[in-house]
Amino acid sequence: MDKSETRLTVILPDNPPYSQRLRDLLLPLLPAWTLWRTAEELNGLTGERLLFAVALDEGGCGLEYYKMLSALRRGEARLDGCTAGVVVAGQGELYTKDVARDLVLSANLAGCAFLGRPLVEATGSLRNFRVQAEIHGTDEAAAFSLAVEELVNRLLYWPPPPPIRKLLALHASSRSTSNTLALWDLVRRNLPETVEVQELGLRNGTVADCNGCAYTACLHFGERGGCFYGGPMVDEVFPAVRTCDALVMLCANYNDALSANLTAFVNRLTALFRQSRFYDKRLYGLVVSGYSGGDLLARQLISGLNMNKSFFLPPNFCMLETANEKGSLVRLPGVAERGAEFARAMLR
Repeated sequence: MDKSETRLTVILPDNPPYSQRLRDLLLPLLPAWTLWRTAEELNGLTGERLLFAVALDEGGCGLEYYKMLSALRRGEARLDGCTAGVVVAGQGELYTKDVARDLVLSANLAGCAFLGRPLVEATGSLRNFRVQAEIHGTDEAAAFSLAVEELVNRLLYWPPPPPIRKLLALHASSRSTSNTLALWDLVRRNLPETVEVQELGLRNGTVADCNGCAYTACLHFGERGGCFYGGPMVDEVFPAVRTCDALVMLCANYNDALSANLTAFVNRLTALFRQSRFYDKRLYGLVVSGYSGGDLLARQLISGLNMNKSFFLPPNFCMLETANEKGSLVRLPGVAERGAEFARAMLR
């Protein structure tokens, strides 16, 4: 794809004087044909490449940004067919990634896809760019600019991922009692035979969490497709992740967090990530909550696997349901139709 043929639209919510400073920083890094829009000008954006640029004040807030977030969540702004990246600049050391996760989830549910590793965040001190600055032999401000430039280039050159031929579903549930697996069954039965489905259960006691090996040790084993601690992660899960086109995380929400085994999977995946990126692999999530809070797990999937591990986030990547009693999921009004539509959307 010729970068000069791709239009880039920057969405910059007004938050003076911080938004003007961010615009001044971005301006020399963006193509001359870039279009700039405010948060109120989201309507009519279909099939475009978007760069969300959010400047926060000292409290990690921005009034126009929150108005934009509300419009996305209420369905007043649709971003169907758009693909996006995100730049967040803060004045303090907190809230930049939290704001980015909220934005990505809300825009995604409004029809927007996101690149793998879509976020460039700058804390007030730029200390989060210290390592990158050392790698590139420069200072933190220059490292931030390089990161933005790299994100913009990937956004402009990004090709759609290949069709799904092989799908990997991961869970840590018991089939006899799990509403989450019942939801997965509703989705799976609507996938065509042309899609090869592999389902792996990460059972208690079989997946050790990451022990935080030194970077060189992790890199050494990762380059060989393994991990120092071996086990089912290396023997079964790593090969399945390498060969799949899409990863479906089947997440039961008990304590407003991913289960221990699914969290261990995300952490241990670092060894494989050292070897290769996952930009061309789609990420999906099925989340079933006993009471509420499914969006919290969706944010965890975004931060852990999309922002950090580089999985591509397709539009409407997650299906969130609430079911408490055993077997109650399949009795939810319209759930079978929602499962079927989710399966169809995965193949589009």
